Amino acid sequence: MLFNSPEFLLFLPIVFGLYWFVVQRNLKTQNVLLLVASYVFYGWWDWRFLGLIAFSTLVDFLVGIQVAEADEKRIKKRWMAVSLLVNLGLLGYFKYSNFFIESWIDAWAGMGVTMHASSLKVILPVGISFYTFQTLSYSIDIYRGTLKPTRSLINFAAFVSFFPQLVAGPIERASRLLPQIENRRVFKYEEGVAGLRLILWGMFKKVVVADTCAIYANDIFANYTDYSGPTLMLGAVYFAFQIYGDFSGYSDIAIGTAKLFGIQLMTNFKTPYFSRDIAEFWRRWHISLSTWFRDYLYIPLGGSRVGKWKSVRNVFIIFLVSGFWHGANWTFIVWGGIHAMLFLPLLLRGKNRRYTSDTIGEGRWLPTGREFLGMAWTFTMVCVAWVFFRAESVGDAGQYLSAFAQEGLTRFKGLGAIPPIGILFADAIARGNAEKGPFSHFSPTLQSLIFVTISFLVFVCAISYKTNQFIYFQF
Repeated sequence: MLFNSPEFLLFLPIVFGLYWFVVQRNLKTQNVLLLVASYVFYGWWDWRFLGLIAFSTLVDFLVGIQVAEADEKRIKKRWMAVSLLVNLGLLGYFKYSNFFIESWIDAWAGMGVTMHASSLKVILPVGISFYTFQTLSYSIDIYRGTLKPTRSLINFAAFVSFFPQLVAGPIERASRLLPQIENRRVFKYEEGVAGLRLILWGMFKKVVVADTCAIYANDIFANYTDYSGPTLMLGAVYFAFQIYGDFSGYSDIAIGTAKLFGIQLMTNFKTPYFSRDIAEFWRRWHISLSTWFRDYLYIPLGGSRVGKWKSVRNVFIIFLVSGFWHGANWTFIVWGGIHAMLFLPLLLRGKNRRYTSDTIGEGRWLPTGREFLGMAWTFTMVCVAWVFFRAESVGDAGQYLSAFAQEGLTRFKGLGAIPPIGILFADAIARGNAEKGPFSHFSPTLQSLIFVTISFLVFVCAISYKTNQFIYFQF
């Protein structure tokens, strides 16, 4: 069931009325109603997937109890392994099985070996990436000893399937949402009004902003060979606001709907396009997912406290996995890789936590010149990465960017080679006659920025130009 569908407009007031005016005196009955309503909401897409979410719920409910009651560490690990195997196994099968089959065939084809295999007829269950991570974090927290398991299957099932955030988040932690399910809720008029306003604001983001931008973004991406460079740039910007309006709009509707039922969900977006660097962007974009990866993957790997090269490794792991989480396509992995490359200079310079405040501007209406340049650069790089996120394939994304780059070279014919020649001169002046690597006399921070820029230029030019053999081959 979609939030912006006529069915939901009928579903919500019915559930709200029953929740507050019929079963409000009995907490258990209220939670049963939430559970039934959530299963109706989820089953509206395809009732066959109700068995999948019920199975995942039951497994982690039992695993949580067994982990908490186990006296030996090895037994706790065995039960934790069950949770990991079931959750990641289901996610891997339903979301990634065809991807791995096709990638395997393509890899052999690249070596001249033709393989024939049919893709599995697997339908992707709606929201499986979200509720899988939610149940998995519950088991991990119990294993770590930071959470006690619930003994009520109804309460746990209501937590896993809570319909406002079931399909697209925010990804809630059991330590935050489960106590709200287990304790009596009281309707507050102010919270109800705030919830309705959030729902309306979310609908505006989705229906007015996102869906309007989608008209133009879809057309430009589908016919990018027919459009000029400025139009292609506009297409990337339109998609940036489409995905923001769509996703943050959904989150606002989810948070507002939860308020109507006396439940608080975490904020998922905080004006990400005003971020002054990519690290701040990820503290403001899809917060529930980025903090999930931070707490359950990045920190367990050692975070940034394990030495420079392991820190670099950890950054690539978390961004590549984050990209793969979004979808079974190489485009998402490249998208994650771009963000990793953008994040690395900040990490190596120790500047990745420069902007941690929830507010931007520190009370000022306008940013400083330095902040404005940081916002412009960050938004531009995010839009470049969005091209890969939106494209059907890495090749399409490369051609989209190359079409934009080629028009720029055509319009400024004769000037296109000046910037790269300037880079050669900068290196020569800095290095002098010293027999060291390129830009070796620059600071490590500046070296990192330069090589990220060079990597991007090499990629764009490689896909933009016809390949020429080395001149000296003819001699």
